[in-house]
Parts: sequence; structure tokens; C-alpha cells
Amino acid sequence: MGDQITEELIALAIDWDRAMVRNDAEAIGRYMADDWLIVGPDGNTSDKATFLGLVESGALSHDVMESEDFRVRVYGQTAVVLARGVSGGQYHGRRFRVVELSSNVFVKQQGQWRCVLTHLSRLEGDARNEG
Repeated sequence: MGDQITEELIALAIDWDRAMVRNDAEAIGRYMADDWLIVGPDGNTSDKATFLGLVESGALSHDVMESEDFRVRVYGQTAVVLARGVSGGQYHGRRFRVVELSSNVFVKQQGQWRCVLTHLSRLEGDARNEG
């Protein structure tokens, strides 16, 4: 059972990456709980509505979002998913491409896994801003 849940969560994370690259705010939002928060590498936080608003407006767009080296820990109806990944695109007209460690906390709500918290850590020597 644990392996099946692990596989389900990894597939979910990969699908979320794909939604990010499509810049589809509605699809992205389906992976998030209503009270989702993100903590960026700089320590700044944002909520679901603000993040999705940036995507909808085009102020934030991704052309790459790829995760690998997943580590999953399941605690009943809660799971922690760690992954190393590459994130790239534009933020307010400025290109970015970073390699980061993402920590995502998922909670099973109404039969569906939803992310309640994302924390990003930039991996040293792998960050690059463009333009």
C-alpha cells in the first residue's frame, strides 16, 4: 500500500509540473489546498490566490519545471514529498532558471491529495538569472 501511495504522489507531482509549464492557472490550482502557502528561496511567502493571479496575468510563466530524485514519506493522510528540480521561465519580465530542492506537504482532503505547503531551497551553484 505504501508503494502505491508513493507512486501516486510522484505521479501527482509530475502532473503538477506539467500544469506549471502549460501556465494553466486552473489546472495548477487543482493540486493546491485552498489554504496553500509557498515559501520561496528568499524566505518570502505567497498564498494560492496571489500565486495563481501571477500566472493568470502572465507576470509569472514557466517554460521548464522538471522534478526528479523524489523522496516520499507518508504519515496517514499527510505526506511529505521532496524533489530536486529545475524551474525556469519569466517573473515580471525577467528570465530565471534555478535548480532547487522542493519540499511539499500534501494532505488527503475529500479523497484527493492536495498540497498545503511548498518550500523551495535554491541549491548552491545551480542558480542562474537571465536578462
